[in-house]
Amino acid sequence: MLAVYLSMLETEEDRRRFTRLYEAHEKKVYAMARRTLGDPARAEDAAQQTWFQLLKSWGRVSALTWGETEGYVITVAKNCALDLLRAEGRTVAFPEDWDPPAQEEPREGYEYLVSLIRALPESYRQVLELKCVEEQSNRAIARRLHLNESTVASRVLRGRALLRRQLEKEGYRYDAV
Repeated sequence: MLAVYLSMLETEEDRRRFTRLYEAHEKKVYAMARRTLGDPARAEDAAQQTWFQLLKSWGRVSALTWGETEGYVITVAKNCALDLLRAEGRTVAFPEDWDPPAQEEPREGYEYLVSLIRALPESYRQVLELKCVEEQSNRAIARRLHLNESTVASRVLRGRALLRRQLEKEGYRYDAV
């Protein structure tokens, strides 16, 4: 399948970078889809859709630093798997043994984050409110705001970067996982 993906890229440099990305994250993409969907065949479909989505937005993906790509790739994989579930009209229940993390400051942290989002420039505020507060997909946000999905994804990334910088200014520390 990698050969099909590579045929969609124009330059040798892009093909090398995509190959490196694919080899580094192929198993993680499939694992995320499998956990979300529970079925190997559907997980394979979601994994393939993930790689096609990444190719569709290759300009944005290739502009990310190597350290930023894993989170982005896994997020795309999760969204593709969830899109498959939505298309089927189902959702996945949390495992019975799942224990949600306890909130340290139940409402204060959430309200503070919402206030930071509301202080952002309008184009980022609107997208992040829909993404982070209402938990909508990029596709749903794009339809609602009459934007391209790539514009939404870009604003989400930039808006989160603005939030991260603001939080760091105030003494919070961000450690990428």
